[in-house]
Formats: sequence, C-alpha cells, structure tokens
Amino acid sequence: MRISVLGAGLAGCEAAWQAAKKGIYVDLYEMKPEKKSPAHSYNGFAELVCSNSLRGADVTTGVGLLKEELRRLGSLIMEAADATKVAAGGALAVDRYAFSDYITEKIRSNPYITVIEKEVTQIPDEGVCVVATGPLTSDSLAEKIGCLVGGNRLSFFDAAAPIVDFSTIDMSKAFFASRYDKGTPDYINCPMNEQEYKAFYEALVGAEQAQLHDFEKGESLKVFEGCMPVEVMASRGEDTLRYGPMKPVGIHHPETGEGYYAVVQLRRENEEGTMFNIVGFQTHLTFPEQRRVFRMIPGLENADFLRYGVMHRNTFLNSPDILSPDYSMRERPCLFFAGQMTGVEGYIESCASGFVAGLNAARRALGEKEYVFSDETMIGAMAKYVSVGSEADFQPMNANFGIVARSSEKIKGGKKVRYQFYAQRALKEIDRIVETEKL
Repeated sequence: MRISVLGAGLAGCEAAWQAAKKGIYVDLYEMKPEKKSPAHSYNGFAELVCSNSLRGADVTTGVGLLKEELRRLGSLIMEAADATKVAAGGALAVDRYAFSDYITEKIRSNPYITVIEKEVTQIPDEGVCVVATGPLTSDSLAEKIGCLVGGNRLSFFDAAAPIVDFSTIDMSKAFFASRYDKGTPDYINCPMNEQEYKAFYEALVGAEQAQLHDFEKGESLKVFEGCMPVEVMASRGEDTLRYGPMKPVGIHHPETGEGYYAVVQLRRENEEGTMFNIVGFQTHLTFPEQRRVFRMIPGLENADFLRYGVMHRNTFLNSPDILSPDYSMRERPCLFFAGQMTGVEGYIESCASGFVAGLNAARRALGEKEYVFSDETMIGAMAKYVSVGSEADFQPMNANFGIVARSSEKIKGGKKVRYQFYAQRALKEIDRIVETEKL
C-alpha cells in the first residue's frame, strides 16, 4: 500500500509519520531546497516561519491540552518539541533549527517514507493523497486546488516578529522576569514610562509599511486577529498595546519592585539564549522603519536585528463546505487536506490535523473505516470545527475550550475548574483510545 503526502511542514511530516506507523509506504513531496516560499529560508522539514513558541503548556489551556493529547497519541512533532525545547516560562518553545533537524532526520531515516524533492503542481487523479502544502502553497498548485474545490478559497495575511541578538540588548535597562512571577524568569522585559510609551506609539503609527510581494498585490489586507501586525493593533487606539503585547500588569522589577506604564517582552529563540524575539511584535513595517522604531524601546537602542519582521499571505479553504471530520474531501474521500490550509490556526493545531489526516489516509488505503475523534477531546473538537464551522463566517481557529463538547452535568466553580474538568475528561478518552483502539 502506498499514499502520497504533499508538503513536509508540520502537518505533512506528522501525516507521513502516522501513515508509516501503520505500515503504509509514503511518497513525501517537498519542493525545498530547489524552491522556497517567500517566508521560508531553511532547508529542513517542519520549518517554523513565525514564532518559535508552541504556546502554553498547561492542560487547562486549549493548546496545552492539545499538546498533551498528541504526546499520548505518539506525535512525531511533540516528540521533537520535547527533545529541542528551550526555556520559556510557562510556554513550550523550541530551538527552531534543532527542531527542524530532529524531524528531518526522523523522516529521512524512516524506511516507509520516500522523500521526493520536487514541486508538485497537480493533485493526483488517483490513489490516496494528503495535501499539506501550507498557507503559502505555490501559485500553480493553489490554482488547481481552487478549481478542485469550486472556488471556495479564502486568504488572509499573517505576520512574524523580529529577532534580536541578545548580546546587543542593554540589560542595565532591561531585566529578566515572568508575569506574576509565575514559572522561571525566562522573559526579558523592557519597561517604559508614560513619556517613552507615547513617543514610541506616535513613531509606530506613523511608520512606513512595506510593499506587498508581487503575489499579494491587488488583494485586500485581511489579518488574522491572533497574529495581528503591531502597527495595525496600535492604530486602533493609543492604549491598545497596553492591553495587548505591552501589557504591564503583573510585571515588576525583581530588585526594586517598581511597576511600569508599559512593558515589551522578549522570548528566547534558541537553547543557547543568543537570540530573542520581540513577543507580539509581528509587523509589516519596512526594515529601516523597524530598526528606527523598535530601537526606541528601552534596552534595544543598539540592538542588532538577526531577522526583521515579515508579512505574507496565508490561504485557507472554506472547509465546512468541503471536508469531513477525518479531513477528507466529501466529494473525493481519498483526498485529504491538513495544516493551516484547512482553517486550523497554529503550529500544534496544524500538527493535530496532520495526525488525523495521516491516520485516516492510511486507514483508507487499508480499506478500514475512518476514525473520528470525539469532540470531547481537543483534537476531535478541532476536526469538528473544520468540518462543521460556526454560525459566523468560517475563520481560522486556535485550539480553545469554546469548541469542545459541553458537559451535561453542572460544573461548580470558575473557569479554571471547568477547564480542568474538560482537560481530565479529554485525557481520559485519549488514554482509552491508546489502550483499546487499534489506530
């Protein structure tokens, strides 16, 4: 038995790995290193093009629960993340290059997986196939997908934050601390008084934005709320940033106890701690403007930017009209989609979709019935959201407790208690699956 997987990102690698675990031979197509999208630069698989953070680790958060479910189910991506993690307080962050190298080696050394380095411009007419070419699918293939799904294709813009050299941060002005002193003090904090903040705000909202790439011209600028450029957020009002990425609440100087008007946080990018990204500062400003404006942040006056913020187009399907909860196309059950193209938003969510798609592609090739995870689990709730949607227009969605099945019993206590209940219920179901189901 043999299937095809198009794309070696997080979703594609997870899909290929899960299919291979069932004894299915996989042809994994990847256009790198010969060709790269505008946002990719590394030759390895599962390249993280935005943040190196896989977000919260606590199972009482949606993404934290999803990560733990995937761990227990045997996810390659979670195995790699745990093996290459870097200090990030209460979050799970990874050394992006070690993470990619780990996955690349695992995939290339798997005897059931054949890596084919070429750009795919057509969807195979026959056989079982998983399309996991990502939100930056090449124009030629994206056009074919658009025709295949009847034009039900949407696009939005995503943004990435700058990375600076730690050795160039002035730590006489900045300091290490965590919000509310939770976890270890892994974040660098750059504090601002009111005067500094207002000067920074005025410079930010007046800064020049970069021109769109040729492939993006003519399209309206539509950003995903969870990954909004900092300058767009600032344009909504002078205090917007102080309730967002520059929120000072819970942060004080560890020696003096001083509080601040606004605080910019930086998170470690690699294990060595030589690189830090500016948290929440995804941006579409020109590179000279990023240098000028972001060096107004106390502590970053002489910072060297190892990577400037970039912005790129993301493309996703109107999946509720197209996909089943196993991520297969309703009109063509042997064709699966996975990753952000399906409308899941985030690294771990993409991995989860790849897990479900790869598992079910293998089952389809073996003539077995599809496996649909219960929406009491986060992995199942994400699949249900993609296949059913919501009452509003379909938009990308992160893992969250708002999409999991409600309990018929009344849960006394606040939000934390409810989320603990739902997390325990989900993990109990995952453990049952691992012990009793032949996946």
